[in-house]
Amino acid sequence: MNENTMTQTQDEQKRAVAQAAIQHVPIGSIVGVGTGSTANYFIDELAKIKHKIKGAVASSENTAQRLRGHHIEVLDLNSIDELPVYIDGADEITEHLHMIKGGGGALTREKIVAATAKKFVCVTDQSKLVKVLGTFPIPVEVIPMASSYVARAIVQLGGHPVLRQGFITDNGNVILDIHGLQILNPVELETNLNQITGIVTNGLFARRGANVLLLGTDKGIHTMDI
Repeated sequence: MNENTMTQTQDEQKRAVAQAAIQHVPIGSIVGVGTGSTANYFIDELAKIKHKIKGAVASSENTAQRLRGHHIEVLDLNSIDELPVYIDGADEITEHLHMIKGGGGALTREKIVAATAKKFVCVTDQSKLVKVLGTFPIPVEVIPMASSYVARAIVQLGGHPVLRQGFITDNGNVILDIHGLQILNPVELETNLNQITGIVTNGLFARRGANVLLLGTDKGIHTMDI
């Protein structure tokens, strides 16, 4: 009973922040759209104003499919000159708006779209706000032939990598989830992971974190920005 209540509460918070995120979408613009449960709520809200936007850039095949299901045009990122805003959730986020993302495995395309966008608006429920990142394992997308090498390198950093079984990314790669790290300097760790040959992307979004956080809470939406 309590679990169902909590789940419903989280869903209500996600839906509320998805609705609030619409206010950050400029009229006549192209919108970057993330991947995951909160992003799905945002897509459903975006459908209500689809006549006011030019289209969307999707961060995954699942997101593209949902957008097309609402008859929202999905555009290739290479075909556009400017992306004013990117809306996406997070698996963990701090008050400094550093994040862990990639629980759904779309971290590489998410990071590309986020890097392109002028503004990154993170939408999530209060359970994702943490003081220190690392309880949620850090996903890293890895070229398959390098997975053993990358795993050994991660162990040297103090992490415990676990291959995500039966999962292949939209880019044809595998995911290693890094457990056991308390991330006191996320920018430094993100940089260090980027130096490991064979890693395509890691799920730390610290060098380019969110600009705005819309946090769903029991008392309504709390906005944080930097």
